[in-house]
Amino acid sequence: MAKDDSKTTTGLRSDRWFAPDDLRSFGHRSRMMQLGFSEADFRGKPIIGILNTWSEINSCHSHFRERAQDVKRGVAQAGGLAVEMPSLSVDESFTKPTSMLYRNMLAMETEEMIRSHPFDGVVLMGGCDKTTPGLVMGALTAGVPMIYLPAGPMLRGHYAGKILGSGSDAWKYWDERRAGNITDEEWLGIQGGIARSAGTCMTMGTASTMTAITDAMGLTLPGASSIPAVDSGHQRMSADCGRRIVDMVWEELTPDRIVTRAAVQNAAITAMATGCSTNAVVHLIAMARRAGVDFTLDDLDDLGRTTPLIANVRPSGKDYLMEDFFYAGGLRALMKQLEDRLDTSCLTVTGKTLGENLEGAEVYNDDVIRPLSNPVYHEGSLALLRGNLCPDGAVIKPAACDPKYYVHEGPALVYDSYPEMKKAIDDESLEVTPDHVLVLRNAGPQGGPGMPEWGMLPIPKALIKQGHRDMLRISDARMSGTSYGACVLHVAPESYIGGPLALLKTGDIVRLDVPNRRLDMLVDEAEIERRRAEWTPPEPRFERGYGWMFSKHVLQADKGCDFDYLERGFGRVAGEPDIF
Repeated sequence: MAKDDSKTTTGLRSDRWFAPDDLRSFGHRSRMMQLGFSEADFRGKPIIGILNTWSEINSCHSHFRERAQDVKRGVAQAGGLAVEMPSLSVDESFTKPTSMLYRNMLAMETEEMIRSHPFDGVVLMGGCDKTTPGLVMGALTAGVPMIYLPAGPMLRGHYAGKILGSGSDAWKYWDERRAGNITDEEWLGIQGGIARSAGTCMTMGTASTMTAITDAMGLTLPGASSIPAVDSGHQRMSADCGRRIVDMVWEELTPDRIVTRAAVQNAAITAMATGCSTNAVVHLIAMARRAGVDFTLDDLDDLGRTTPLIANVRPSGKDYLMEDFFYAGGLRALMKQLEDRLDTSCLTVTGKTLGENLEGAEVYNDDVIRPLSNPVYHEGSLALLRGNLCPDGAVIKPAACDPKYYVHEGPALVYDSYPEMKKAIDDESLEVTPDHVLVLRNAGPQGGPGMPEWGMLPIPKALIKQGHRDMLRISDARMSGTSYGACVLHVAPESYIGGPLALLKTGDIVRLDVPNRRLDMLVDEAEIERRRAEWTPPEPRFERGYGWMFSKHVLQADKGCDFDYLERGFGRVAGEPDIF
C-alpha cells in the first residue's frame, strides 16, 4: 500500500467506513463531524486505534491517561488520526479470584474491537500481567498492523535504608511478620515503601517477563519493555509508537509477518535468560498458538536446558531490580549477549530485523546483565516436569529455590481448598517437618477457577518458628512471577477434572527429581487405578454467565489456557464486517 498524498483512494481499511456517496458512510462521516472532526481530519488518513487498559484501580497503568496523549501526538505528527478506546484492565492486584480468569475475555474484546471498528492499525497499551498476552492474542487474530506499548516497571522500593522489590520482599517480610520479627510500625513502613510510583512490578515478575517476551518477539520498539514507567524516555517512546504505527499501516506490516516460529523461539530464549516468571509458560504458548505456531512445554524445556540465566534481577537474581536492569543497558543489551543464539533475521515492528535493532547495544554493568561466561544460573529460569503426578507437565523455577530440593522425597500433606490449607498451616501444632510436601489441589484453570496465583503456599507457622523458609510445594495453580521457593506449579491435567493430583493422599511419598525432570507419587499403579475408579468429580463452579463459558472451553495449562474455539486451528478468522 503506497501513501497517497492526493487524499483520494488509498486502500486504507477505514475507507470502507467513510466511502463517498453511500448512505451508511454518510452516517459515519456525520457522526465523526458530531465528534468535532472535519473531513480533513479523517478522510484518506490511517485511523489508529489506541487500546488503553487504564483504570482508576490499576496502579500499574495509572500513567496511561497521559501516555495516550503522547501516542496521539505521534500519530498526528505522522499524518494519522488517533482514536482512544477503553479496554478491559484485568489488573492483577484487585481482580479476584484472579485476573487470569479474564485474560481470554480481554483477548476476545481486543479482537472484536479491532475487527468491528474502522482501525487501520492499533497501539496496544498494557503491562500488568495478563494485559500483555490478552491484548497481543486478540491483535494477532485480528491481523491489522499493531505495536505494543509496555507500561514499564515502577521505581524500586525503599524502606529503612533497604531496597525493596515488589512481591518478592512482601513474601519475605510476611514470613518474618508471622514469625514475630516485624513490628506494626515496620510493617506499615514496608507497606508504604515497597511500591512508590506508577508502573508494573519492578522485579522480574510476570509483567516484566511478558513485556520482555513481546519486545523480543519484535512487537515493541526495541528495548521499550525496559524503560521505567515514570522516566521521561517512556513519554518519548509512547510518541514514537504513535509515529511508527502510521508508517506500519502504509507498509502493510501485519503481525503475521513478525510472529513466526523463529520469533517465538527468540522470545523463549530471552525469557529464560531473564529469570522469567513461571507464568511465561502459559502465556507464551497461548500467544504462539494464536499465531499458528505449535510451541510446546518440551520446546521450552529444551531451550531452558541450554540457555543460561544472565539477568541478576530478583527473584531469580539476588541483588538488583528492573530500574537497575534499565541503567545496565536493558533488554537490548541482554539480547546482544545472546545474539549468537537468536535468529537475528526476524522482522520487527520497526521494519528492520532484530539484528539491525541490536546494533550498538552495550552492557553498562556486567553484574546486572552478566556475560554468558558468568551466569547467575547455568540453565534458564524454568524446568518442565513430567511423571505420574503430571503426565501433561508441570513447571518449577529452579533458579529461585534452594538447590537441596532439586532431588527430594517426602510425605504429602494434601489440601482440597485454600481455606483448608491456610487453616492448617496457621496451626502451630500441625505435625509437619521440612521434608513434608505441601499439596494444594482444585486450583487449576477450572478448579480455581482461572488458575489463581495460590501456588506459593505459605510455609506452616510451626516451621517458620523453627527458622525454615522453604519447603517443597505442589499445586495445579500458578504463582506470582515475583515469588520464589521450591514450588511445583501448573500440574496438568488439573485435579478438578480428575488429573492424578486428585488421587494423591496425605502420607503418600512424593518424589521430585529436577535434573531428570520427574515428579511422581510413589504409589503402586494398581492402587492409583483403584483410587481413580472411586473418584467423583466436584460440583461445577458456575451454572451461568462468563464463568460457565470459561469452564466449558478453557484448555489446560500445557496448552496455554486459551479457549478451544479461539485457537487458530479451530476455524477461519472472521473477515471484515459487513457495512450496509
